Amino acid sequence: MKRIYYHCTILALFLLVCGGCSNFDAINTNPDNPTSSTSAMLATGQIKATVGKSDNKGYFYDMLVSKHIAWGEVMEANQYNRFGRTGLNIYTGLTNCLKMVELAADIDKDAYEGLALFIKAFRLFNTSLDLGDIPYSDALKGEEGVTKPKYDTQKEVMLNILADLEAAYTHFSNATRAFDGDIIYDGNLEQWKKATTALHLKVLINLSKKESDTDLNVKQRFAQLVGSRSLFASNGDNFQLVYGTKASQIHPVNVTKNRFVPYPMVTTMVIDTLKKYNDYRLFYYAQPATAKTAAGVAADDWDAYVGIDPSRSFGDIGSLFTAGELSNINTRYTQLETGEPTVRLGYAEQNFILAEACLRKWINEDPTVYYHKAIEASMKFTTDNTPNDEAYHHGRPITGDYIQAFLASPAIQLGKSESSFESDLNKIITQKYLANFMHYTWDNYYEYRRTGYPALPINPETNLNTVPDKMPMRWMYEQREYDYNRENVEEAVQRQFGGNDDVNELMWILK
Repeated sequence: MKRIYYHCTILALFLLVCGGCSNFDAINTNPDNPTSSTSAMLATGQIKATVGKSDNKGYFYDMLVSKHIAWGEVMEANQYNRFGRTGLNIYTGLTNCLKMVELAADIDKDAYEGLALFIKAFRLFNTSLDLGDIPYSDALKGEEGVTKPKYDTQKEVMLNILADLEAAYTHFSNATRAFDGDIIYDGNLEQWKKATTALHLKVLINLSKKESDTDLNVKQRFAQLVGSRSLFASNGDNFQLVYGTKASQIHPVNVTKNRFVPYPMVTTMVIDTLKKYNDYRLFYYAQPATAKTAAGVAADDWDAYVGIDPSRSFGDIGSLFTAGELSNINTRYTQLETGEPTVRLGYAEQNFILAEACLRKWINEDPTVYYHKAIEASMKFTTDNTPNDEAYHHGRPITGDYIQAFLASPAIQLGKSESSFESDLNKIITQKYLANFMHYTWDNYYEYRRTGYPALPINPETNLNTVPDKMPMRWMYEQREYDYNRENVEEAVQRQFGGNDDVNELMWILK
């Protein structure tokens, strides 16, 4: 280090004598590497971290757990329900939310404060759904000397999230101009208000088992939001990441970026359900099995599409995959640079939530209205983000007339009676499951845990869970917490699970 400093000093003195000191600074400053942060830069990073998905094989992990896809390369632990520990390093990234607000000009303070609260609520909500109790009220206080944060109960976490979303909506409402650094809505405050409401409703529907809790007041909160807040009105409002054609913007499943794209196959959970309802989304989600087309089966024939039970042994699946007997994901995901946007909060999802709320009598409206809006939004999203090319819809394009005919088909209708609650809930969540194909992250698994729908295949002979006839219910806390925050994590595990940090334990929100 001293040697480097010595040579730099001699060089600096030489340049000073030549009258070139300022030139030295200019020449040695990389214009592409900013030397200080701004609120806009931090906002971009935080939004990307919130809406993005992993690259390469990691992109598919959640879909292996939710059984949207099976894997043809090697036996994947996620497909066979082996859960381990998950980290809490999310808190490190969230500290930039504090800096984002700190650096904001007074005129932009409300907007960035709203964004910070939205992102914190969004990301820690999902973290709590993974684990149970987590730090919340003590979170992000490292600069205040809180290096070993206490764990809030999951109920306290949810109450704090609900309060933060209320505050976020207020901040967005009070802000006076669009803010910079927003890659989703270009700083449009009305759009952020809608996204905040959508997340708020999502949190509340995930609290459906706590409807009678007077502190949470779920039913009343939900009705108040629907009656007074800005809601998504179309797919154009989606909180989603849109991809581009520049190298850094290409869809993460594109073949030029992801070497694992030959291996995901669409399961019977998706293919057989789409066939059951004569749903043309099949032809947009999957490719015809190569063995079928080689045998002369047309690409627009339902029989050309073959799913696989993802709970079968990998030996069986691998043999069928190698023989081309199974359907891969559609090439529109892998060949188009832009693919389709990755949705994290969506208009279709919001309508499914509203349909379920009607079914639960949280709002006094007809669930069918929202249920049909949700399905229509899903189908329109698919067609709007797919070129009208036979290569991608295999001669079965989804048209406006087709959508209306589908919505009128008897097989998908809700029963609209007290006795049909479970049947109707199954239909709503199953349609949400189909609409979510290749979107969100672990949401479909969370929905299964909460409702039991759609029923995922579990094979005791292949299931890697320690309870062979069940899906795991959570992840375990990371070892790093035991190493550096043992007292607090052990207190949380004792409080929740009698000291047993295990994947089969049931967290508060699921009881």
